[in-house]
Amino acid sequence: MRLSSLLIIFMTFFAAAVVSLVAANFSVKLIEETSEIGVRDALDDEGMTWAEVEADGLQVTLAGIAPTEAVRFKALTTAGSIVDAARVIDEMEVEAQAAIAPPRFSAEVLRNDSGISIIGLIPTSTDRENAIQRFGTLTGGANVADLLEQANYPSPEGWEEAFSFAIIAISQLPNAKASIEAGRVSIIANAGSAEEKAAMENKLNRSVPPSVQLVLDIAAPRPVITPFTLRFKKDAKGAQFDACSADTEGARIRILAAAKRAGVEGTIRCTVGLGVPSPTWSQAVEQSIDAINNLGGGSVTFADADITLLALPGIDQTLFDRVIGELESGLPEVFALRAKLPKVEDPNEGPASFTATLSPEGQVQLRGRVSDAGLRELADSYAKARFGSDKVYTATRIAENLPNNWTPRVLTGLEALAALNNGTVTVTPDSLSVVGDTGNPDASTEIASLLAGKLGEGADFDIEVAYIKQLDPILGLPTPEECEAQIGDILASGKINFEPGSATIDASALDIMDQISVLLKKCGDIPLEIQGYTDSQGREAMNQALSQSRAESVLNELRARRVLTGTFTAKGYGEERPIADNSTEEGREANRRIEFKLIRSETGETTLETTDQSGDTDSETIQEGASDEQN
Repeated sequence: MRLSSLLIIFMTFFAAAVVSLVAANFSVKLIEETSEIGVRDALDDEGMTWAEVEADGLQVTLAGIAPTEAVRFKALTTAGSIVDAARVIDEMEVEAQAAIAPPRFSAEVLRNDSGISIIGLIPTSTDRENAIQRFGTLTGGANVADLLEQANYPSPEGWEEAFSFAIIAISQLPNAKASIEAGRVSIIANAGSAEEKAAMENKLNRSVPPSVQLVLDIAAPRPVITPFTLRFKKDAKGAQFDACSADTEGARIRILAAAKRAGVEGTIRCTVGLGVPSPTWSQAVEQSIDAINNLGGGSVTFADADITLLALPGIDQTLFDRVIGELESGLPEVFALRAKLPKVEDPNEGPASFTATLSPEGQVQLRGRVSDAGLRELADSYAKARFGSDKVYTATRIAENLPNNWTPRVLTGLEALAALNNGTVTVTPDSLSVVGDTGNPDASTEIASLLAGKLGEGADFDIEVAYIKQLDPILGLPTPEECEAQIGDILASGKINFEPGSATIDASALDIMDQISVLLKKCGDIPLEIQGYTDSQGREAMNQALSQSRAESVLNELRARRVLTGTFTAKGYGEERPIADNSTEEGREANRRIEFKLIRSETGETTLETTDQSGDTDSETIQEGASDEQN
């Protein structure tokens, strides 16, 4: 009886425990589902559908890959607003971010009378100390402001070439700014004259590496034009300027537009300068060119405010009167017009003339008529003073009935001839013509100013001067490839020989060195490597040393002849790269040689070579003391 009571009590407690366990489990499931659903709905409302929610009892675990750290934190905050934040377990990850892009490397170098300053961001791989040292050399070791910063990133393509070229450019320009980017250098500088500007641009363009884009902005002062001259003509050959001057860029554009309307083709050179007689210059020029076009041809010459217009012979008088009347009434007040309609000349009538001819070799011939013996002697003396006493041949004759102004016209013609490289000046009682070639792009303008100033108002003259680039002392320089070819022509007719077993150039080769020196002075700063080679006889080390000394001897000979060798190097290659069989005397002689090679950044270099005939093997001991200095 007692056992049965105990059993009943035990079973009661057991049943109560089972009921409690079932109730607790149901409660946990309910809490898990409620928490999970609530958190998931809240995250979906915020657009964070990437988040995965899993409830485990009272704990809520968030998983998934958040796009950013901020979004991840927002997901935790959203979940914490639904359940206790302490119950939220963070197992989320953040999407990997892209690597930080390298910075944009750039630098600016400014050089003036106060020194050099350089500022910017450069890669750590750039030799900063060497750059500062080179700048210090330009300023005498002082006044170099180093404001550079460095970043540990790889150098972008073209950076090192651009940085090195900028240093070279700044060394050539005493007042300039160079802006450096990868593969690009922009230079702003001032020049003292148009010629100096052209020389600067030519030198920089010749030395820039192929991988670098060079942008130049070199300013030169505007020239003073006295008298302020313009000459335009139109005839059966077409329309052209003998001289063109403008006071502003806007005026130049207006003048060229009028010339285009009148039939001028191609590129037109018009100098923007100082000395204009009136701000209405372009208006007067434009009206005058239109008048020549309306007449069908003729010429108009401006000398300051004086205008001389010559129509073509045979033009209708009524048309001439109408066009000239309109021009006179429309010109600004400051300008004075003198118009002339020449008579049709008899082709069988031979007018008196004086002719001076300048040949390409510099020889001058004076022919035709002079007014008296004094003019003949004066013209002969003047020509000899301008062209050389041994280069003038005079064959003039004295004639009567020549104009009173014949003497100044003849001397003015000779002065105009001196502005040409070759050509002819013809003086007649009514006109003066200058025909020829020149290397000065402004020669036509200068001659027109000379004739307008010396011949007086209303003078008729004609200028047909052609600009030949090859005659230009600045722009006519040969290209590096042309220099290479011309050196080859020189070496094809001679050899550079050395004394046996030494690096001393034989006397028989000095003439060849003279010819090469003259050519290289015209070539300017070209990157050139002078290479020395030997045959295979003797010790390899001695052959290499001998070839180095011989290459340096050639370089030193060029320096002794005042050739600028700053871009030249000398290098000995010993018995490397034989061009013939070393088992024969002829082959060994061919292998003992000096080669001239352009240094290019690309492959396909052309080699110029000459053999040396030392008459000895290369195994003999060379004397010490050969300089290894390279410019």
